[in-house]
Amino acid sequence: MQTNTPVIALVGATATGKTRLAVGLAHALDGEVVNADSMQFYKGMDIGTAKAPLAERDGIVHHLLDIYDLSMEASVAEFQRLARDKIREIRSRAKTPILTGGSGLYVRAALDILEFPPTDDDLRERLTSQVNQFGVAHLAAELRAVDPDAARRLKDDRRIIRAVEVYRLTGRPFSSYMPRRQYDPDMTPVVQIGLRIDRARLHERIEQRVAAMVETGWVAEVEKLLAAGLADAPTASRAIGYRQMMGYLAGATTQQAAIDSTIVATRRFARRQETWFKADPRVHWIDAEDSDLKTQALEIIESS
Repeated sequence: MQTNTPVIALVGATATGKTRLAVGLAHALDGEVVNADSMQFYKGMDIGTAKAPLAERDGIVHHLLDIYDLSMEASVAEFQRLARDKIREIRSRAKTPILTGGSGLYVRAALDILEFPPTDDDLRERLTSQVNQFGVAHLAAELRAVDPDAARRLKDDRRIIRAVEVYRLTGRPFSSYMPRRQYDPDMTPVVQIGLRIDRARLHERIEQRVAAMVETGWVAEVEKLLAAGLADAPTASRAIGYRQMMGYLAGATTQQAAIDSTIVATRRFARRQETWFKADPRVHWIDAEDSDLKTQALEIIESS
């Protein structure tokens, strides 16, 4: 039977210490962790995704790690189903679900009212063929007529095709499917806690993390994954760091250049994460380097 146990969502940029705090809160609240980092779904992608090894999980059950082979394509809609089912199941045992990760859309999919429009492969193929033959201008004009909001935001061909596909299938503007900052009633109550950190310190942490990845066998991990088909993986191959290290292993760059590129790409990703989460007024922010971090988080949870 489901209880009124809150979902605790820990959000923020990469390398701010979300996993460590999640484990601490799980011990304090009789909780279990639900992963919301899209690249940690993949088996074998451990070092490069900073997936917590068993020792760091400290006996806490972690869900939705290592659920996909490399050949699988990650889907936000599928994650929504998996995460919500797991949250319900954890609550049914009177335990606290702790959703943890920096993939903003995945966190929103788990917690918020978020619809996913249907797809039609045949229609999309026809639209793509039209764009390849005649250019995207005619589809862009159609989109401006039926969904001016989406037309202003979407610039690349693939997204314009998708928006037109959705309108033709449903009669609804693609923009009407955009997420709202409103929790799904089935997930409430929810407490979101964000970890913030000084930008210079975050950059230092990112550099330290990448260096530790190399020291603990990241290159060998990528070699093993390449042998298992990483280069052709639809989602996993796009992971930050893995792309760069594949370039090094292919002889296209030096190892140091791959490391430097990974650091730069991770910094950019961290800025996007900060922008995404800071725009949500429901997040309670605390200093990631505060010595009393867990106590602060527990106070927020108890007062919410």
